[in-house]
Amino acid sequence: MIKIEFLDGSVEEFDSGITLGEIAENISKSLRKDVIAGYVNDEIYELGRPIEADAKIKLIKLEDEEAEDILNHSAAHLLAHAVTRLYPNTKFGVGPTIEGGFYYDMDAPVQILEEDLVKIEKEMSKIVSEAIPIERVVVSKDEALKMFADDEYKVELIEGLEDQVITLYRQGEFVDLCRGPHVENTKLIKNFKLLSLAGAYWRGDSDNKMLQRIYGVAKKSKEELAAHLEFLEEAKKRDHRKLGKELDLFMLSEYGPGFPFFLPKGMIIKDELLKFWHKVHKKAGYKMIQTPIMLNKELWEVSGHWFTYKENMYLSEIDKHEFAIKPMNCPGGILVYKNDIHSYRDLPMRVGELGIVHRHEASGALHGLFRVRCFTQDDAHLYIRPDQIEEEVIGIIKLFEEVYSTFGLTFAMELSTKPDNAIGSDEIWEQSEAALAKAANAGGYDFTINEGDGAFYGPKLDFKLKDSIGRVWQCGTIQLDMNLPERFDMTYVAADGSKQRPIMLHRTCLGSIERFMGILIEHYVGAFPTWLAPEQIKIIPVSEVHQDYAYELNQKFFAADLRSSVDSREEKLGYLIRDAQVNKIPYSLVIGDEEVKNNSVTYRKYGSEEQVTVPVAEFMALINKDIESKGN
Repeated sequence: MIKIEFLDGSVEEFDSGITLGEIAENISKSLRKDVIAGYVNDEIYELGRPIEADAKIKLIKLEDEEAEDILNHSAAHLLAHAVTRLYPNTKFGVGPTIEGGFYYDMDAPVQILEEDLVKIEKEMSKIVSEAIPIERVVVSKDEALKMFADDEYKVELIEGLEDQVITLYRQGEFVDLCRGPHVENTKLIKNFKLLSLAGAYWRGDSDNKMLQRIYGVAKKSKEELAAHLEFLEEAKKRDHRKLGKELDLFMLSEYGPGFPFFLPKGMIIKDELLKFWHKVHKKAGYKMIQTPIMLNKELWEVSGHWFTYKENMYLSEIDKHEFAIKPMNCPGGILVYKNDIHSYRDLPMRVGELGIVHRHEASGALHGLFRVRCFTQDDAHLYIRPDQIEEEVIGIIKLFEEVYSTFGLTFAMELSTKPDNAIGSDEIWEQSEAALAKAANAGGYDFTINEGDGAFYGPKLDFKLKDSIGRVWQCGTIQLDMNLPERFDMTYVAADGSKQRPIMLHRTCLGSIERFMGILIEHYVGAFPTWLAPEQIKIIPVSEVHQDYAYELNQKFFAADLRSSVDSREEKLGYLIRDAQVNKIPYSLVIGDEEVKNNSVTYRKYGSEEQVTVPVAEFMALINKDIESKGN
């Protein structure tokens, strides 16, 4: 007999080998219909997996958050099963769940096309209707290697596993290497959709074979699936790569994969963002520095980056010494701190740097401005005394609030704790994690715990931003570091004359300027608020006789530091007005006889049909107020 403890603390005895499904049915038949899996001592079990020792359990119902991940995992195998039927001899790479669904990489004997997705979906639906049981199978490593001897992808994965016991999942004639968990029967995977095709190098390495990747999503109900597909259509309209090209903001080139080029209009947005950044940080007491883009290997060895991040660093040799282009700004900032002797009275020191960093991202991971190899990090490092942690962390969070609210973005916080590759003692990590938690609590901010996702040198508070359609983006971070001050022998002179270690706060608000611009393009759907818009005013003369006045206005706006242009093309007025709207220009001015006669303008705001006529001075006051308010 084994003892099973339930969530309410009650304990019952059952025969060893009982399953979660049997326990649920023992409670009630209706509960058995609702549950999809469950936790057994913090590990997720399928409903049919035997429990062979005392355990604490928690049943997972279809409406629970964890259920969606299990559904998507099972849908990935459903996809592979269908592909196996339609395209025999297909070999499979990996098929994980991802945010918003799943994918499966495959080496098929034919090129699968977009139009084939409908055929694959039909086969998937057929497998669902067959209600095939999904079985967990445990084998030895040797047995697994024999089973997949003809599949080089599976052999490579199996050989890389340290476990000598391996799990497979079988549904009918399809079987694949997998840790699970899965639903117990294919009939439960009713609501799915295949979304797109892509190419993906095996294991993300461009030296390996290009596999075909099929993306999909599974949901708990038809209604949830329909809502999700509608959301994806809205997100597609906002794709920053498409809008960036249409609005002439940035470009990408095969001569520099992952290295974005900013076009004149994109540079205006970037410059306005940086001006705003400088203004906010100057007000908050930050001083600016600039550090070299390339530094000696020895510096990166002291910081620890050489041992934890070398594969992502670009290297070069100078005067027979090895150098690395910086992937982070921190070590350079530390050298600036060590350039002088500091008193306890000098702290806190708040030092900002808009530093260009380079990281060697896998080619398959590159994605517009969201994942690049060269970007501007809006870094700052604060050097503080232990008694200043709480006040300074709260101050940073308030600064982040000010910045994010300017763009209409809300945020949630996560406290990320010690990772596997951490440097420094457990004691230092415990102190650092407790200090961040205490500061967030003292400021009245809620946060969740993200176990094991801290930086290698310290825990961090991560800021998850929510945009206009509810998508979540990781941007800001505050990292509390007691390790690098130790490694670099950083000190300050305390009140009693002794040398003490400062604590270092690493923080970035926007994260990457480039990535944040991509987020803003999608957040605003390219229709930027007036202060950020590359072109703020389009002046449209009705005919040639109105052009002189239009150009006079343009000069007046230019002198007032407004961004405007005259559209004097010989096109119909309606076409010119529509074109200004297509280019998402905040204000379109139509200039005709009345405007010339009365020294006025007739303006139309982007997205509005209303036309308003006002004196020029009134219009300039109106647009300047709009710019000053930043659209809020």
